[in-house]
Amino acid sequence: MSHDEKSSASSEETAQMLEVREEKDQGDLLPSPVSAAPPRPGGASKPKVSAAMIIPVWIVLSSAVIIYNNYLYNTLEFRFPVFLVTWHLTFAAIGTRVLQRTTHLVDGAKDVNMTKDMFVRSILPIGLLFSGSLILSNTAYLYLSVAYIQMLKAFTPVAILLISWTFRIQDPNKRLAMIVFMISFGVALASHGELRFNLIGFLTQAAAVAFEASRLVMIEILLHGLKMNPLVSLHYYAPVCALINLAVLPFTEGLAPFYELARIGPLILISNAMVAFLLNIAAVFLVGAGSGLVLTLAGVFKDILLITGSVLIFGAQITPLQVLGYSVALVGLVLYKTAGSK
Repeated sequence: MSHDEKSSASSEETAQMLEVREEKDQGDLLPSPVSAAPPRPGGASKPKVSAAMIIPVWIVLSSAVIIYNNYLYNTLEFRFPVFLVTWHLTFAAIGTRVLQRTTHLVDGAKDVNMTKDMFVRSILPIGLLFSGSLILSNTAYLYLSVAYIQMLKAFTPVAILLISWTFRIQDPNKRLAMIVFMISFGVALASHGELRFNLIGFLTQAAAVAFEASRLVMIEILLHGLKMNPLVSLHYYAPVCALINLAVLPFTEGLAPFYELARIGPLILISNAMVAFLLNIAAVFLVGAGSGLVLTLAGVFKDILLITGSVLIFGAQITPLQVLGYSVALVGLVLYKTAGSK
């Protein structure tokens, strides 16, 4: 899953990861494609690795996915996000099934009673939102810098809260309203300070945030607390999303990406998908490696590194106003996380 984000995103992005009911699930970290499965008696135990070991690995892999994708899109000029996301998901669908047969990392799938009704009513609609989130978030890299996209992603918790309040999944309060205002104000400042603002890119990333927030809220509504680790999520969602994207591909990019495959070469495509898949494996070990606040701070540190890397590697320009705005949004992000711990 090119996760940004979670697959590219998701994994990556995955690599954002705040949930609708954080105050009730303090052990949950970043929003994975599906919520995580309560282990059954005698079931497989959750892999354990110290936070000091896995957090740096997760930060490196999460950053690598985003930078690698951006390199493909803008340096190698392989500007086909729908194809790339479809390839990542296909690789993940195969990879999770190989791991299921060779390791215990996907044993959580045994705890999920997947019925036809659950698939049609829950997995499919969430998969549609997941596909939309991945495609849109990757498309944004064609128009915006990595640095500015990371700033816009800070708005995801606000979108989650607004959707939750609208559908009365969560009751608003003054503290959360202040956090919404703080993050919104910070993102607005960062946008105002963007030197290479592109309206299409901004709207694309805003739509990606809306899809991702809707997906997380839909998980809360449809799956009723059922939980899966990131690899089990991929096991179920990757094939569904790959097929959805494959149906979209002829109407968006057509055969054009296939003509470019010889120029890009198999080594780059396979290594790109492998980095995204390794991110999801790292995410399994990340769960439970530290408190929710520690993982949130790790995500903040990762985003700061990404923005710095975007400036150093790709020559992105950021202004003092953007630094101020993003700092305000990050403070709001940390407050959002700690709000659920009190």
